Amino acid sequence: MMTNATGERNLALIQEVLEVFPETARKERRKHMMVSDPEMESVGKCIISNRKSQPGVMTVRGCAYAGSKGVVFGPIKDMAHISHGPVGCGQYSRAGRRNYYTGVSGVDSFGTLNFTSDFQERDIVFGGDKKLSKLIEEMELLFPLTKGITIQSECPVGLIGDDISAVANTSSKALDKPVIPVRCEGFRGVSQSLGHHIANDVVRDWILNNREGQPFETTPYDVAIIGDYNIGGDAWASRILLEEMGLRVVAQWSGDGTLVEMENTPFVKLNLVHCYRSMNYIARHMEEKHQIPWMEYNFFGPTKIAESLRKIADQFDDTIRANAEAVIARYEGQMAAIIAKYRPRLEGRKVLLYMGGLRPRHVIGAYEDLGMEIIAAGYEFAHNDDYDRTLPDLKEGTLLFDDASSYELEAFVKALKPDLIGSGIKEKYIFQKMGVPFRQMHSWDYSGPYHGYDGFAIFARDMDMTLNNPAWNELTAPWLKSA
Repeated sequence: MMTNATGERNLALIQEVLEVFPETARKERRKHMMVSDPEMESVGKCIISNRKSQPGVMTVRGCAYAGSKGVVFGPIKDMAHISHGPVGCGQYSRAGRRNYYTGVSGVDSFGTLNFTSDFQERDIVFGGDKKLSKLIEEMELLFPLTKGITIQSECPVGLIGDDISAVANTSSKALDKPVIPVRCEGFRGVSQSLGHHIANDVVRDWILNNREGQPFETTPYDVAIIGDYNIGGDAWASRILLEEMGLRVVAQWSGDGTLVEMENTPFVKLNLVHCYRSMNYIARHMEEKHQIPWMEYNFFGPTKIAESLRKIADQFDDTIRANAEAVIARYEGQMAAIIAKYRPRLEGRKVLLYMGGLRPRHVIGAYEDLGMEIIAAGYEFAHNDDYDRTLPDLKEGTLLFDDASSYELEAFVKALKPDLIGSGIKEKYIFQKMGVPFRQMHSWDYSGPYHGYDGFAIFARDMDMTLNNPAWNELTAPWLKSA
């Protein structure tokens, strides 16, 4: 157990890191850092989140377009998603997150294609509506098997005031399929978090009602996986466990998911929410409108998997409860063997986590199953309720921070000297040059899955492979080399 001395050291570290900022920036940034106390029920005013980043301070957040196109809509495989604006945003958000899917690209799956209106200067001056209409016509000619189209607007569209809803309505009638406008211009809100919210609202208004009065043949055990984007095959690894315990997964939102799956979700018995930050809005809506209960689950590491399977089973009957116990027992030997192999090699290693809006709290259990210790955790775009949900999983005195700048992260790493950093692609090369082992925990560094029992075996191997790589002994950071 961490002592208060750890907490005191971290409080002193916060003060030290903030010293370099001008007074106004220092006051503002101080609100985004705290030391954890598991006894606290809420972070209250100890940490402020979901605020605009400080001007002039480098942030690693994304934008509202990234939240809508990159996260929520992009992985829906049988729809085409138009990036309406300059070509770069579409290219950056295309296939970058490794949302795995089954299907043939360009025939029945379109997630890896970059459909863009490729704005030029003249489009900024004269508007892009006509270009958008033409683009949709051409797409229908080239890719007639799309089940629907979304228009994801980028920054210039909002600035020049294009009416994408009018284009969507006209095109939808002409093609006889859903064409859905999403006003997710990048400059809206403070981070990609608002993009999630906008996308959820669009799903609510344009998709969920499409099958009212046309229910399919349901069972008492129908569930939907909400907020799993199948990164490296995560949703598949989770789905295996749910089906092994006797549940029927009707829909995956939205990794390897389809339009009809989303339309059918209002008929399920339970929504299982993985990424709370990106999908809690739609889960709450379905609870209010369709009386479908929802619950969070966590399939990282055997401890949390067993906890979650039991919690899910409690929502159903004794048959499912018995099945859940059988599933846990079936994998027990396999998990014990993995822990026996890797824990001695990883025990006591310290980890600093800095990720999007969910994973810093979800992966803690998996690290602890391997005997590793979380010494600091932070989110790029979480809200206060995410920090509240994180507190119980952290040891007393752990450093907790929000929307950290590159400078702050470097300062924390130099002071705390973690053995491993788990963060995103933007931070990877800075820390590797510093000679600190690093795992890219947004899209698993081209590995995965990490969810489920299958995923834990890969997770443990990857952490060992990273930490115990002999290359680190050969590396000296450029600033430590003698002339």
